[in-house]
Amino acid sequence: MLSLPHLPLLSLLSLFSLSYAYTTTLSLSPTAAAAPPLANPWQRLAHLATASTTRAHHLKTTVPTKVPLFPRGYGGYSISLSFGTPPQTSSFIMDTGSSLLWFPCTRRYSCNSCNFADIDPTNITTFIPKSSSSAKIIGCANPKCKWIFPNLRCRECGNNQTRTRCTQPCPPYIIQYGSGSTTGLLLSDSLVFPDKTVDNFVVGCSIFSNRQPAGIAGFGRGPESLPAQMSLKKFSYCLVSHRFDGEPITSDLVLDTSGAAAIGGGIKYTPFRKNPSSGNSAFHDYYYVTLRKITVGGVKVKAPYKYLVPDSDGRGGTIVDSGTTFTYMEKEVFELVAEEFERQIGKKYGRAAAVEKEAGLRPCYNISGEKAVDLPQLTFQFKGGAKMALPLADYFSFLDESVICMTIVSSGGMEDGFGPGPAIILGNYQQQNFYIEYDLENERFGFRSQVCK
Repeated sequence: MLSLPHLPLLSLLSLFSLSYAYTTTLSLSPTAAAAPPLANPWQRLAHLATASTTRAHHLKTTVPTKVPLFPRGYGGYSISLSFGTPPQTSSFIMDTGSSLLWFPCTRRYSCNSCNFADIDPTNITTFIPKSSSSAKIIGCANPKCKWIFPNLRCRECGNNQTRTRCTQPCPPYIIQYGSGSTTGLLLSDSLVFPDKTVDNFVVGCSIFSNRQPAGIAGFGRGPESLPAQMSLKKFSYCLVSHRFDGEPITSDLVLDTSGAAAIGGGIKYTPFRKNPSSGNSAFHDYYYVTLRKITVGGVKVKAPYKYLVPDSDGRGGTIVDSGTTFTYMEKEVFELVAEEFERQIGKKYGRAAAVEKEAGLRPCYNISGEKAVDLPQLTFQFKGGAKMALPLADYFSFLDESVICMTIVSSGGMEDGFGPGPAIILGNYQQQNFYIEYDLENERFGFRSQVCK
């Protein structure tokens, strides 16, 4: 995330008529009238004992918050969240590859190149800060501003004497994604669920976006992410098939502050890796796991070690990303996987070269006239022995009744090895019909095969 020094700050500020949030001090409003003073000390102790046991019961029986996940034609999964007083509901892409949560904001919001399936770019729901009595602009002196700008120095807020009366806002942010970008100002507001409210939640009020079909709910590892701000011990989801894109068929995103064991058991775990120490802040958001082995039909694909384990600069390694649709592999790894599929099934089914050129996927095969399609299984094996054996529909897509294509992608590669960033990105298409768990308390990634709907 980078600052945008040339963005006209005054034009952004003119869109708001809000107070500033400079510190992390919370102003608490009691939800019920205070109990009257009790003359009898034993009555007072009994009152406190009852209140304590009631509170303990609440903490021990807290149930996870569940949010419906919708499969979308643009390749992601969306959730609806409500912010503000009174609450305003917006749609967000659930993204484990970034941390800041932002929504389209103000009546002047504009999005360039946002003609996506299921999206009307002229009718995108926007959050109106002036309509929320709890919305505040994050000030430069607010420690939460440093979540996005860790090296920021506030010109007007240089010492303790001026800090309390500083009027300088946190600078505008700009976030670059693989397929677009967004920019705006940071707000503090209430995140409202049916069963709870999270006060003073930091959220991005985006004024301009490029190729972003909705707001993004960052579930990454940064302090500004939704899991971090909600103090979640874990979160989990089960992604329904993309064949239901755009239909009112959902599964649950589960936000858990208790860390209770998942119902059903049978989960295979692999530990999260320590993030690279690279200066690229985006790498600090990712959930890195150690992929030990890739097999096609039981045959090991001999991917070079440098692709499987990230170095200190962030080259290589594997991340899990709900915001990526098709799993990405660096060119050398991708070619090894594609060649192994071709070696095992190329004589059985002919290549559909014309479809490969048009769809941008490969290998593709002609299966016209086949009553049943028999393909080798693709399996990922992680550190600790956890094996993710993918169902056929997760790595080959039936474009019609006559052609199938592998749903793993790659780039053209670089002459001098490969560029910075993870070498393998496990996308949401390969996570369909798996229970997926991010166990933040125990620093591990879990999964089990499961029909999500």
